[in-house]
Amino acid sequence: MKKGKGLFYQTGLLIMAVSMVLAGCSGNNEPASSSTNAPETSDAAGSDGEIKVGILHSQSGTMAISEMSVIDSEMMAIEEINAAGGVLGKKIVPVLEDGASDWPTFAEKARKLISEDKVATVFGGWTSASRKAMLPVFEELNGLLWYPVQYEGLEASPNIFYTGATTNQQIVPSVTWLLENRGKKFYLLGSDYVFPRTANLIIKEQLKAEGGELVGEEYTPLGHTDYSTIISKIKAADPDIVYNTLNGDSNVAFFKQLKDAGITAQDMTTLSVSVAEEEIRGIGVDVLAGHLAAWNYYQTTDTPTNAKFVESYKAKYGDERVTADPIEAGYTAVYLWAAAVEKAGSTDVAAVKEAAKELEWDAPSGKVKIDGETQHIYKTVRIGEVQSDGQFKELWNSGEAVKPDPFLKGYAWAASIQP
Repeated sequence: MKKGKGLFYQTGLLIMAVSMVLAGCSGNNEPASSSTNAPETSDAAGSDGEIKVGILHSQSGTMAISEMSVIDSEMMAIEEINAAGGVLGKKIVPVLEDGASDWPTFAEKARKLISEDKVATVFGGWTSASRKAMLPVFEELNGLLWYPVQYEGLEASPNIFYTGATTNQQIVPSVTWLLENRGKKFYLLGSDYVFPRTANLIIKEQLKAEGGELVGEEYTPLGHTDYSTIISKIKAADPDIVYNTLNGDSNVAFFKQLKDAGITAQDMTTLSVSVAEEEIRGIGVDVLAGHLAAWNYYQTTDTPTNAKFVESYKAKYGDERVTADPIEAGYTAVYLWAAAVEKAGSTDVAAVKEAAKELEWDAPSGKVKIDGETQHIYKTVRIGEVQSDGQFKELWNSGEAVKPDPFLKGYAWAASIQP
């Protein structure tokens, strides 16, 4: 990857290297074409020495177990940036809204933040259902969303930056690793909405291409808590691997009931893509020890930047708190947006998008870079095992940050998969 050109953005806890190229920015900050309902320019958000930004996550409902901690990391990033002088010399002022684990509510709150609060950008969402509900609002009103969670891919919006993993940076490499290291027989279990269903569609095609076998597939509504029947089906199917795309507090019920049924990590590999350190706290180490998860960041990730990030997070929120992949991705999103604004010299959406292309930053997870074509970021892939202290031991990583491929153009077996 190319190195950035100049500006070092330093807080007392974190050094951020970004490219600052002001040439061509002056006089070229016209807003992108948008609906007549859109604000004239997002620069109005910074007209009085302040820049308002939206934070839109579930503070209530089934997804609050996961999303509340992302709010914490985004707020911490904002406080750090403000302490270092703000953005363009202006203070960032967060406007918080509750998506309430309800997809129409996410769309409604996104519209309010853009149209009424006149925020410069929004950091928000977790589930793909929430993102897809917000997407048309951001495109209609020419807003800018920074989405911090891994997802199923097959999407690229000009009004969204994706700082979580896309499929080739989490799901696809983890399936390959499992086939090579844990067995061929897969049982797919997920929550019943777009992310798990699309992810499993991709996994089924990959299994066909790479010699795996599908022995079962089940979906349950978000918030579902009775897994006894499904666990009986899993026992009967006798898979090598349960690939888990459950989300929210359903994971608490599933893993506790799996243990109660006498199935441990030694009996069967379970790999999750939505269970991180924060969820381990809610589910219980005694229940999850030995189980696997695929992410791009763990609290134990060994980088100098991460050591400072973890120290800062615990100092602010309590030593018992943990960091996790979406927490890190939300934190990274705020810093990337701030760097793009500094580079553009403006909060205007079109100018920020242009400035963000190929922008690099030393994130807690390691070096990341924004892919100018897809507005996803390069990320290192990691597979970890839950330890008795509630942390992950990394079993494998990709060695370098992987270029995002949200439409899986680099995989011949994915040619039939359509967005």
